[in-house]
Amino acid sequence: MMLSLPSDLVGPFAALLVFTVVTGVALGFRRLAFRALYKWAAGTKLDEIVLRSLRLPSIAWAVLIGVYVAVDTAHLSARPTAVTLNFVYALLVLSVTAAIANFSGALLDHAFQEKNLPIPATGLSLTIFKTAIWLVGVLVLLSSLGVSITPILTALGVGGLAVALALQETLSNFFAGLHLLLARPFRVGDFVRLETGQEGYVLDIGWRATKLRMLPNNVLIVPNSKMAQSIVTNYYLPEPRMSLLIQIGVSYDADPEQVERILLEEAAQAVGQVPGLLGQPAPMVRFIPGFGESSLDFTLICQVREFTDQYLVQHELRKRIFRRLKKEGIEIPFPQRTVHLRPGFGPPYHS
Repeated sequence: MMLSLPSDLVGPFAALLVFTVVTGVALGFRRLAFRALYKWAAGTKLDEIVLRSLRLPSIAWAVLIGVYVAVDTAHLSARPTAVTLNFVYALLVLSVTAAIANFSGALLDHAFQEKNLPIPATGLSLTIFKTAIWLVGVLVLLSSLGVSITPILTALGVGGLAVALALQETLSNFFAGLHLLLARPFRVGDFVRLETGQEGYVLDIGWRATKLRMLPNNVLIVPNSKMAQSIVTNYYLPEPRMSLLIQIGVSYDADPEQVERILLEEAAQAVGQVPGLLGQPAPMVRFIPGFGESSLDFTLICQVREFTDQYLVQHELRKRIFRRLKKEGIEIPFPQRTVHLRPGFGPPYHS
């Protein structure tokens, strides 16, 4: 005895079966296509970009193909068919827009990093680029569905003033971020110091704030408007190399020529042994500040690779100079004062 479905269930059951089969076949083709593409682009940046940008949209495309074929098989009435197809078309446009935005954004990020383009790869620049693509996709979708775009644009223009007034601080940070991107007072990766004393590496310039990774490995978040108004010292412009000044004080009994020779010798010997210390331009010594209260003060001037290298270089050079001066019998004096008490000016004596 064979079981048979009611006639009113044959159509939906067949549509569900067609949907399952077609979606499965589409997902299978998707998997084969991804494998072929990965083999072709193995070891290149394109592999990662495609994986990150097309993984989810491609699944949506396979499901939408199954839905489209199933609707065509079910032979629904005109109105349900039109509503379903419009829904499928809307999801298709949105998924294609998402794929284009993700793929082009990742490709642009790669180009920023590899080609050193004038505009840096930051959260703000990529957000603006992706937002423009999404805006075009939504306008295309509305136009295709028969929705007039002109009234929407008019309403946005009228309501723009109210939105601008309500979001003054947000818009201020946004446009300040644009200014930072175009003027480029600093770039992602630069080490900067604010006039308030905070310093760190620039992690990102977002649509609202700039993130700095401080030396203790904490993240400092500064609104773009305050960042644009602040006096910023960029230790990576015009180049990361910088001068390091180390002051050394010796006894007044020391020979200045001998002290200068010792300092230059120790600095030259440390080049290549101390990480971050550069041999060019060559180290130099200046008898500055000069005559101190308790010592002859010299300044050793050498070059380090970047800002954070100065700490290790100072540490190693000071140890080497201290050992050498001690070996040469040159005293490093400590501050001292001689106080003469005149009779009658001391503290009163009580018996």
